[in-house]
Amino acid sequence: MVESDPRRSIPRTDHLLALPEVIAAGERLNQATIKAIISEVQNAARAGEIPVAEVASAIVSSLASRSASSLTPVLNATGILVHTNLGRAPLSPAATQAITEAAGYVDVEMDLGTGKRSKRGTGAKAALLRACPAAEDALVVNNGAAALLLAVTALRGRGSSGEIIISRGELIEIGAGFRLTDLMTTTGARLREVGTTNRTHVADYAEAISDDTSCLLKVHTSNFRVEGFTSSVDVGQLRTLADEHDVPLIVDLGSGLFTPDPALPDEPDIDTALRAGADLVIVSGDKLLGGPQAGLILGRTEAVQKLAKHPLARALRTDKLTLAALEATITHTANPIHDALHIDPDHLRERTEILAEAVGATVVDHDGRVGGGGAPGVPLPGWAIELPESCAEPLRLGDPAVVARVYQGRCLVDLRCVPESEDQSVAAAIKRVRADNA
Repeated sequence: MVESDPRRSIPRTDHLLALPEVIAAGERLNQATIKAIISEVQNAARAGEIPVAEVASAIVSSLASRSASSLTPVLNATGILVHTNLGRAPLSPAATQAITEAAGYVDVEMDLGTGKRSKRGTGAKAALLRACPAAEDALVVNNGAAALLLAVTALRGRGSSGEIIISRGELIEIGAGFRLTDLMTTTGARLREVGTTNRTHVADYAEAISDDTSCLLKVHTSNFRVEGFTSSVDVGQLRTLADEHDVPLIVDLGSGLFTPDPALPDEPDIDTALRAGADLVIVSGDKLLGGPQAGLILGRTEAVQKLAKHPLARALRTDKLTLAALEATITHTANPIHDALHIDPDHLRERTEILAEAVGATVVDHDGRVGGGGAPGVPLPGWAIELPESCAEPLRLGDPAVVARVYQGRCLVDLRCVPESEDQSVAAAIKRVRADNA
């Protein structure tokens, strides 16, 4: 006699919904979420991944551990400061508090004194202008790509084709195959490429300017470097040319330094670009600035206001949470990205050695990176502990999730971007993984 398939005894959904623990979970989770979890566990049982007898307990456990979102907090042990796959810049305590305070009703577009409508983002704008006195005006949109899209769209109109003049050496592609050139041509504008990949001169721009020119665009090659026999045109030279032909000059810097940083001597900054004559400077808020995702546009009042009044600005505007976090990031000193960039090397070495001793590992030299399209190829000298490559996956899947760097068959744990308060958590995670693999 053939035995009955145990999967036939998987509890029915209505029976599982009637469990006291499931009913209690309904006070914080909606029915769609609860039913999805039940379905996932039932499917796992049907696939033989868990015993049928454990279906109910697995559902109860899954509901109890369900967090507010599906995003998993991780400890960034890669040594990459602005790690796009890990959400780029971690927010400062002040920015985190600002988001919490702004989560309810706030005066984002109301003057509490008069009770009338006011302009959105005045606090963030004021903070930007205080931090960058060379800027006459500022505008915040939802990311750097949106800022560039708005700029080339709003400033188009000088000629029917709206030609954007740009050096061939600055036609960049960033992560996930995203090309700035494709973004700009979606506006209907036409790119006028000048110079060559490695060398572009002022005369190349001058010869390309015509009645169809809408703007001159200079883009920081933020995620690669061209070395050797090279030549490029700086912002000051382009300003002179722009004045001669009465065309606006846009500079897209990407990474978001307000002023020069000695740790990254070749990384361009907003203040220098504006003082050199850019009409508009575009940067991202969630890179070296260390804030939330945002596109920051700073520059001359006439140019910024032209963007602010364009209909597209409404579609690209940012929300109250981003504005609050951005303002807090700019006005407060604590900043995880700045701290990781300027970390005390002796103290980093000491922390790494303590971790190595605790888990029985070896300390090796390891260069961190800015990441996120900032300071390409610039090493940030430091150290890491070396583990077998097989440790990387269980570390990522553990609690806490520790994301290390996998390189040349090794798992490298770099504490540069790990809060010091989490060092013991990292050590405990490594010990668990090594014990499981023993």
